[in-house]
Amino acid sequence: MDTMKIFMAIPDRKNFLQLGRYGCFSEQTYRNLFEHETFDWFAFNGSIISKHLTGKRKAIAIVPSYIPKSGKKTPWIGYFWSGCAGEYKRGLEIMGIAVIDIDNHECMTLGSIQTPNCKTLDNMDKNLVDWYSSYLISRKEKIQSISRTVVADAFFSKETFVTPMCENDFHVISRFRNDAILYYPTLEKKTGKRGHPKWFDGRIDFANLALTRCKEYEVNKGKLYGLRVSRSSPRKCYLLTLGSADLH
Repeated sequence: MDTMKIFMAIPDRKNFLQLGRYGCFSEQTYRNLFEHETFDWFAFNGSIISKHLTGKRKAIAIVPSYIPKSGKKTPWIGYFWSGCAGEYKRGLEIMGIAVIDIDNHECMTLGSIQTPNCKTLDNMDKNLVDWYSSYLISRKEKIQSISRTVVADAFFSKETFVTPMCENDFHVISRFRNDAILYYPTLEKKTGKRGHPKWFDGRIDFANLALTRCKEYEVNKGKLYGLRVSRSSPRKCYLLTLGSADLH
């Protein structure tokens, strides 16, 4: 509790030097505390979330964030994607995990984890996407007690992320990359003759959706169109696109 109070009181950067300056213990004591920490932040934040996010519909949001950092001794320092700069930059990265209260339009942090750098991932025989999914799966008991739906950006719209997540009873909502190739599933029925009907009815043109195939949902300031689509991989997906209110 002492550390939490100091974190809220420190006016500048939060680091061990500042903790030693403003806290009741030395800088090294705080370093040792964090190095051997066993505090369950997921359980602590989860108990707060359960009291403040009261809506019935919830989802889990995951967001990797770049943190500027220099030096050579910092664990897992490396090159990570900075969305603000639009390029890879040297520093650190954390993956934030948050709970979205859909009914009340609120969001609170459940936990975070530092992302390993490329060298560490190579030693683990994993890539970045593998590591993200494996960590979420390792915490699935706590996460799924809140929601099974995970919302992520287009970076996570990959088979190597979605498949293991779905195999562990998660539902993934993401945005396809701009160059994603999707197809209308065929409406042809089996005729009893030899051979299978064609699998697809053509590639989807997002600028000219076949709205007769879509299910329409009324939303604020527009319309939402849902459509089950096919990709080149065996997994079928459900596509949602937002159109203007006067779209015909």
